[in-house]
Amino acid sequence: MQKGKTVSFLAFFVVLASSLFLLRAQQDQSQADDPLAEQLPVDHAECVFFGPQHDHYAAAGRTGLPARTQQEFPLSALTEQVAAQLPPVAMPARSRSSALQPFDQMGTIDRYLFSAMEQAGVTPAGVTTDFEFIRRATLDLTGRIPAPSRVVSFVSDPAPDKRAKLVEELLAKPEWVDKWAMYFGDLYKNNSRNTQIARFDEGRNAFYHYIYDSLAANKPYDQTARELISAQGNNSFEQGQINWLVGGVVTGGPKQDIMDQQAADIAETFLGISHMNCLLCHNGRGHLDTLSLWGSHGTRYQAWQFASFLSHTASFVTPVGDRKNHYYWQVLDDTPRARVDYQLNTTTGNRPARQPSGTPSGTQATVAPVYWFTGQKPASGQDYRVALAGYITSDFQFARATVNYIWAQFFGRGIVDPPDQFDLARLDPNNPPPAPWTLQPSNPGLLNALAQDFVNSHYDLKALMREIVNSRAYQLSSRYNGTWNEAWEPLFARKMVRRLWSEEIHDAIAQSSNVVPSYTIQRLGVVFGTVNWAMQFPETAGMPDGPNGRVSQLLDAFLRGNRDDEQRREDGSISQALDLMNDPFVMARVHATGSGSLLAQSL
Repeated sequence: MQKGKTVSFLAFFVVLASSLFLLRAQQDQSQADDPLAEQLPVDHAECVFFGPQHDHYAAAGRTGLPARTQQEFPLSALTEQVAAQLPPVAMPARSRSSALQPFDQMGTIDRYLFSAMEQAGVTPAGVTTDFEFIRRATLDLTGRIPAPSRVVSFVSDPAPDKRAKLVEELLAKPEWVDKWAMYFGDLYKNNSRNTQIARFDEGRNAFYHYIYDSLAANKPYDQTARELISAQGNNSFEQGQINWLVGGVVTGGPKQDIMDQQAADIAETFLGISHMNCLLCHNGRGHLDTLSLWGSHGTRYQAWQFASFLSHTASFVTPVGDRKNHYYWQVLDDTPRARVDYQLNTTTGNRPARQPSGTPSGTQATVAPVYWFTGQKPASGQDYRVALAGYITSDFQFARATVNYIWAQFFGRGIVDPPDQFDLARLDPNNPPPAPWTLQPSNPGLLNALAQDFVNSHYDLKALMREIVNSRAYQLSSRYNGTWNEAWEPLFARKMVRRLWSEEIHDAIAQSSNVVPSYTIQRLGVVFGTVNWAMQFPETAGMPDGPNGRVSQLLDAFLRGNRDDEQRREDGSISQALDLMNDPFVMARVHATGSGSLLAQSL
């Protein structure tokens, strides 16, 4: 690489590093100026929600507190910082459409969003250029940056439907499977070991391949959910789907602790209701009063009824091989050890005592399964988890939660945000909550309509993403002609900037330098395989192993999480800026010689 090109490549990372430094400095100052930053508007701060995930739940519970740009509108703050550093751009011919479609020709998303903007008196941003769109869509759908030749051919194409054709092209790529296998690996918390149990590399690999194969086959998402909730098997190293339920095994307590955690995982992952975890410890009254109107009226007994669907499930281990403490998991229903409904007989463990005094009669010793949201009960002789899987996936909240999780990935925030904290008492615009509560979704009509479209598509994830990326709202520019008001962020009147995932940063550097690494993922004789891209790693924590393990430092700096007690985050930090200027992985590519880099082709 020529000297001038090397300097330009390095300058790119210096600018990015400076942006991250400024973002972190502003965040630190905002927190320093916030006297309530460490205070929570709830009692019983020892609750599980206020441990490692303190910030996630505290920010969502700041009902009625003064607005803070960095905490309540972080996407607006980041977008403004980035936009302020961007030079003016001349728009090439055919680089973007000049006008919005007529209202009666808009799709579901645009009809609801542009109507809401009009009612609020907010002018949307302009439509993004073709250059911006191809980069945005390629990263969002596949986690990669587009090749220069594809950018040129796309921008030069005069076809009016070229954006829709690009979306189809991206959805068909194997990189799409890579990106979303990483996403669902995060959502399902697939790792070789967490703070409670070990799946070992064999179990993690089997679960990864289950997720990957399901996406590659475009399996209907309701089918995936049913398989994960109801899966049974004798060997977690060979039957990948049973590893999801294994992740809910809790040690050091009675078996009800396991039922509770597995039930909480089901509610959060497939219904977007993370407060179920809280209700499995205590009644909502006095605990969730400022966080969830629905939760504040919920009882622990109702949560026990939900958890009782797991009461006939046993998870146990079988030793394997010569390695000490090496075993695979079995997950089976209605074994001799698991034929009793949820028992109220505990005084120790990870949650408060479970005693008959907590039942309506005050004497009930066991709790039978009842689906909280409809009152449905398993038929006589029906497998409890099969019944639960059916109730979950036929519940409209399943569709709402799924589209909201995916929406948040493309727009930076959910229509309900955070996406895992749905308040079921604040979703219906025809039955609004009492003051001072307000409707929770920023656009309830859109959320319900998008969920119905998902149901109508037979729970097709690609169809959902196609609908989102083809919408005019998704294609709005991040630049805004005028003064932006952070309060408009929930209107989606502008495309919000997001910081790339750790894996996207790694892969963009490798791709743009044309110095592609090779990683052999194996440990203790267990081989996952050889991959070239970070987006192909089977988990986050510790990847990659072996002689190239130093890359873990760069990936960890961008907060990829560990799929256990550390969530993936998009914060900026000083260490990120330093790594972009000094990390060996980056420097080896800045100083690389030879031809073929995307940077060289653009100069």
